[in-house]
Amino acid sequence: MQAPKRRKTSARRDERRAHWRKVAKAANSLCPQCHKPKLPHRVCPHCGTYKGRDVLELE
Repeated sequence: MQAPKRRKTSARRDERRAHWRKVAKAANSLCPQCHKPKLPHRVCPHCGTYKGRDVLELE
């Protein structure tokens, strides 16, 4: 298999990586129990509930 004939320039490399850091962050949803922000489809870290049930024992 052949090797590349010319080296990729840094400009070409950076064009490819231009949108790398522009990926959107995960959206937060509000917990229906305590109304604090939490990641969707995960247990609320503040009150410990998920889908209306107590899942974690928090102090």
